[in-house]
Amino acid sequence: MVGTEQVPLVVFRADDLSAFGGDPLWVVILKAVLIFLVLVQLTLFNIWAERRVVARMQHRVGPNVHGPFGLLQSLADGVKLALKEDITPKAADKVVFVIAPVLSVIPAFVAWAVIPLGPDDVRIPFTDITTPLQLTDMPVAVLFVLAAASVGIYGIVLGGWSSGSTYSLLGGLRSSAQMISYEVAMGLSLVAVFLYAGSMSTSEIVDAQADIWYGLILLPSFVIFMISMVGETNRAPFDLPEAEGELVGGFHTEYSSLKFALFFLAEYVNMATVSAVATTLFLGGWRAPWPLSLWDGANEGYWPFLWFMAKVMIFIFLFIWLRGSLPRLRYDQFMAFGWKRLIPIALAWIVAVATVRAITLDGGIDRGTLLIAIGVIGVVMLGLLLIGGSDEDDREAADRTQGEPADDSFDAFAGGYPVPPMPDQSLQSTSRTVRPGPETASRQER
Repeated sequence: MVGTEQVPLVVFRADDLSAFGGDPLWVVILKAVLIFLVLVQLTLFNIWAERRVVARMQHRVGPNVHGPFGLLQSLADGVKLALKEDITPKAADKVVFVIAPVLSVIPAFVAWAVIPLGPDDVRIPFTDITTPLQLTDMPVAVLFVLAAASVGIYGIVLGGWSSGSTYSLLGGLRSSAQMISYEVAMGLSLVAVFLYAGSMSTSEIVDAQADIWYGLILLPSFVIFMISMVGETNRAPFDLPEAEGELVGGFHTEYSSLKFALFFLAEYVNMATVSAVATTLFLGGWRAPWPLSLWDGANEGYWPFLWFMAKVMIFIFLFIWLRGSLPRLRYDQFMAFGWKRLIPIALAWIVAVATVRAITLDGGIDRGTLLIAIGVIGVVMLGLLLIGGSDEDDREAADRTQGEPADDSFDAFAGGYPVPPMPDQSLQSTSRTVRPGPETASRQER
């Protein structure tokens, strides 16, 4: 219009998804079947690898009888689970009790539909058809993965509720709390990736990392995502929903036979899923690492599938390493870490990344100076988050150790934390005396 000022617009990366949606039906079915077979075989291998690696870390032998190096041990365990008696408790909601394992395992497979396993011009052997090494893609593919992961958690929650057991119910409630807490941190860690890539399409995000991986330039987001994915998959040291020390087995206490096997399968497929998402968003996806990327044919044909699976196995090894190294957290520590540490750090990092991107696109301030300032502020905030409240926690712990209440308003009838007193202890708790002191001079004995 005449008389209006022309305002420059920032054009983000357009989602070019023209390579998808044109495959024949038999190609789509072939891709889906191959993804299913790869995930099942990967699950069998991951179970064997976890037992062997943890055994080596703990100076044990591990499975070595069934097959060479014990490779068929996972298959033998699967056959054993299928042949065991299937038991349904009388107090269980039978319909939900059966649906819950299925609801947990199907989304774990569905999430792989948008994971790019290679380039978009791979030729199918013995044919002239070229197709993307990916089932499908969409402009909001990453949100689709997060939605599928959220639906899978409902299988665990409903499985714990429908079992008719207190231990299973507590495991299901813990799982729902973890879903709310750590999916928030996981989603926030991905915002920086979206800002840099200008897209939520998984194939476009991989293409945007042709020059440099986001795991290097967005390191805080990468670290937050790795911590969150361990909590999201209920793996040690964050396996509180199935803590055998206090909940027997958690949400799957009452399950047996194939229903238990489905929960077991869902856990290991979810491990592979979050590892694939981390590889896609932060480690360049199927692109070859340096110095292999110097070879012209490294990112052509079926070679990218090898690089992709190698990166996924690195994350799988990280899961196994954590399980064999770290003890399980206390539940209140686990929840406090998610809400008081991960989420505030993720929010501060999003503000920093958005500021850098806005200045980079519009100009006006030296980018190096801005990065140094943001780094200093980040270090100060991290120190305050890690140091704050430690003196108070130590004081409360010392008071509990000495048998003194940590607060003047503490009710002696509560019997302390975390459970109320037993009936035979109520008289002892009421007759407890308090050492005189300036701060307790006005307190009256009951």
